[in-house]
Parts: sequence; structure tokens; C-alpha cells
Amino acid sequence: MLRITDLKLPLDHDEAALAAAILARLGIAADELAGYRIARRGYDARKRGAIMLIYSIDVETPRAADLLQRLPQDPAAPGGKVMPTPDTAYKFVAQAPARLPLRPLVVGMGPCGLFAGLVLAQMGFKPIILERGKAVRERTVDTFGLWRRKVLDPESNVQFGEGGAGTFSDGKLYSQISDKQHHGRKVLEEFVAAGAPEEILYVSKPHIGTFRLVSMVEHMRATIESLGGEVRFGNRVDDVLVEIDADGVRHLRGVTLADGEELRADHVVLALGHSARDTFAMLHARGVFVEAKPFSLGFRIEHPQSLIDQARFGPQAGHALLGAADYKLVHHARNGRSVYSFCMCPGGTVVAATSEPGRVVTNGMSQYSRNERNANAGIVVGISPEDFAPYGEGPLAGIALQRHWESQAFVLGGGDYLAPAQLVGDFIRNRPSTGFGAVQPSYTPGVTLGSLDEALPRYAIDAIREALPAFGRQIRGFDMHDAVLTGVETRTSSPLRITRGGDGHSVNTRGLFPAGEGAGYAGGIMSAGVDGIKAAEAVARSIVAAG
Repeated sequence: MLRITDLKLPLDHDEAALAAAILARLGIAADELAGYRIARRGYDARKRGAIMLIYSIDVETPRAADLLQRLPQDPAAPGGKVMPTPDTAYKFVAQAPARLPLRPLVVGMGPCGLFAGLVLAQMGFKPIILERGKAVRERTVDTFGLWRRKVLDPESNVQFGEGGAGTFSDGKLYSQISDKQHHGRKVLEEFVAAGAPEEILYVSKPHIGTFRLVSMVEHMRATIESLGGEVRFGNRVDDVLVEIDADGVRHLRGVTLADGEELRADHVVLALGHSARDTFAMLHARGVFVEAKPFSLGFRIEHPQSLIDQARFGPQAGHALLGAADYKLVHHARNGRSVYSFCMCPGGTVVAATSEPGRVVTNGMSQYSRNERNANAGIVVGISPEDFAPYGEGPLAGIALQRHWESQAFVLGGGDYLAPAQLVGDFIRNRPSTGFGAVQPSYTPGVTLGSLDEALPRYAIDAIREALPAFGRQIRGFDMHDAVLTGVETRTSSPLRITRGGDGHSVNTRGLFPAGEGAGYAGGIMSAGVDGIKAAEAVARSIVAAG
């Protein structure tokens, strides 16, 4: 097969036009086209009145070899580049030996742990997955308990439980990671096998949505168990067993669970989420190398989705192939801070995402349909470890910073997990809000209007206040008076990194394989899933090499 990239057609073209464009690009007759498959479909919306679809097409033709020799493989060539279809099939790096002395452990069952466990199971290693929270459907009930009844279960919520934080999100399945080995394709194919729509294999910005993710996660768990893997819920890891050899090298020899049970293992994938603060503290106390890293904090902003659609797509707003519009914004403030949009959720809701009592945390979520009234996104400010000093010392200081502002949000909201909020127009003019306008906030349990001036550090408030009018010049109406800011968004990524070497092991503890968001190596479902696959491969290589 061969692939044509950057094949452009009008938004409302018919199927015959796509076939005609393929024939014209290749210069072949209709009877020489044996078949074709869409490898990727995106769009160019820079000209709102003339939005173009952009395709990559895999073509079957008996003349493939001749055409690849004759046609230019230049990305700038008219009609798109012609190239061999890349081999994106996943190749397992190892197979488990017939006798496996100790089964590998996977700690955490978010996207990273899920894919680490799945790939280890597919290679025959029969992993044991330890998840501190509950199975996904029980966890959903507990999560709704906070949203609807203001009752928080610290072990079963948006952050903890089967599926991880990605279960209560937009289900976005794209990232900017380098993926030369096509691990991302493996993630997408496994999701399709678990019940995701096949379109995620080719649309440029695939997403699933929360409700579909629930059944998919259950399907993948069943697959792991059918291959000899074991999943244990309500099993929080409270300690690690470390042995130091005669050469002074630290080796992981197992874990201790909250109930005191010890599990022996020489290979442990540490697939923590970014909110496993107690586990981070335990690892640091046990001498596992961790270091502070940058992250971001800010607010959630809500607009009418129709405003974003119109600004991005103009007269084509509402077209079925375009769906609800998203955006990506950045502003470099005069005080040196960068402000940017984060985790944009078209047609979604702002959700309560705390995992600790007496604290308020926000996040965004969408269903597959993305048909809720509001668009929401994080508007966040980048911070570095130098900013952590007022809150503590060492690699855990970023956690102390997060906790401080989450507790402050709880107080500003009036308690009971209400979130503080302010209209964008009032925030820009530095005056408290007293009533809503055209935008009704979607956050539950509810919001308390007032001023957000004390909800974040002064440098963050100043930077966001400067950025909002700048964003309004990029997206007309973005700084509309009635748009709503809800605080606070603090868990954009892990505030620390559990550093690993090129072989996947912790830099100072052999047998420990840090991976995913909590370890500081991923951000979002796709990159976390890919990192889980890489961790599984590192474990498999290590076990096979040890004989």
C-alpha cells in the first residue's frame, strides 16, 4: 500500500470527490484503484468561510511500487506527499518465560497502569494490579456523592479508582509526544477493541467521553484477567520493601499494603496518579529519588459553547464533521509568567476533583456528544520549583503549595465543597461579583460568587488578569463580562518527578519502574497509556535478561 498525505477537500465534499482526488493525485484510472482507507482526517479552519478537510489516505493499487518510484515524496508537492504506508502494528518486545518466579506488580490502574498491566498480560507475565480505589462503577457512585451530596470519599473519587483521573475528563486521545514506535496506535486500537468508536483511529483530535470510558475500562480489565492477570481493588500501597546489596545498590523486593500484607516482587511498575500525595511522601521517606518539577495552577473558565463555535468556525459552526469547537491559547505576561489554556473541554462541565477533605479542586469533563451548553478550560499559570519555597523545602514543597491554595478555595467558597467564582468582567476590573449573567456555572456542588483575588498567588492573579483581554483579541468574546471563572485548578500535572533512567528503573532503586502522570512522565490519557506500554516493555526486558 501507499499513503497520500495532505490531500485537501472542501468540508461538504461527497465520497466520490475523495476517490476522484485520489485518482487525480496518483494519475491512475478508476480500475487501478483497488481500495482506500482513511488514515487521518483533520481540518484547516483558518479561513472560516472555506474550511477544508485534510486527509491522509492509504491506497491499494497494483501500481504502488511504480508510483512510489515516480511520484515526488515531497510534503509540499501539489495534492500531498506520496509515501509507503508505515507499519504501525505493535510488536511485543518479549514473551514471559515458562517459569516465572515472581509476578510483576503494577501500582495504580489509571491509563498508565491499565496499559502496563494489559501489555504485560498479553506478553504472558500475569501481572498483579493494585488499585487503592474501587472498581469503576462503584467509584462513579462515590464521585457523584461529592457532586450531588457534598460527601467525599478520600479513597474513591475523581482522582482515585479504576480508570484514574482520565475517566472523569473529556476523554481526549491526542498528545504532542514523540511516538516513532507507534505506541499511540496500540493505545487507540485497544480502546476500539474495548468498545470505542472506530473514528478515533483516524480523526485528528479523537475523544471518547466519560460514560464510554467506564465500559471500556471494564472490558480491558476483563481482558487482563482472562490472560492470567489479577486486579485487586481497595489495595493501597503504604510501604516499599528495599534491600541494599553488598555493592550498596538498592533493590525493590516488594510492597506492603495498608492492611499489613506484604507482596514480594522484584519488578514493580509505579503508575501513580498526580494526586497520590501520601505515596509520594512514603517513597521520599524510603529514600527513593524524587525531585520537584514545574506545574501550573489557575482557574476554570466557562463560555457559551456557541460563542466558541462561532469564533472558530464562523458560518460553518455546528457542522457534524467539525463538532464542538476547541481552542488553545497562550499569553506571556509582563511579569514573566506564561498563561495558557489547559485541558479544554468543548460542550462540557466543570467538576469537583478534590481527593482530600477540606479542599476544593476543579477540573473539566465532557461526554462523547459534547453537547452541554458551556465550553470550559483551565486558564493556568506556569510555576517552577523556585516558587515553592514559601510553602516548604525539598521535593514535596509543591504539594504543600497545592494544598495551601486548595484549602483557601474551600474557605472562599464558604465550605461544603462549594467553589469560589467570579465573572470575567468583574475579575478584570478587580471588583467582586454579585450575580450571574448569560453564563450559568456548571460546577457542582455549587459556587459562591465574590472575588478571586485571594484565591491564587499575586503573580498568578496579575498574569491571568492581563491575559484575559489578550485572549479576547484572539477569540472574539473570550473576555466577555458574563463568562465565569471558578477556582481553583491545581492538579494540572504532578508537582514532582520520580526520576528514572534510560532502562526504565528508578535512578536509585532497581526494580522500581516509575511511569505515567504521577511520576512526572505523562500528561493526559494518551501519553499516560503510551508510558504504561513503555514501562511494561522495560519490565519484560528486565525479567527476560535476568533469566
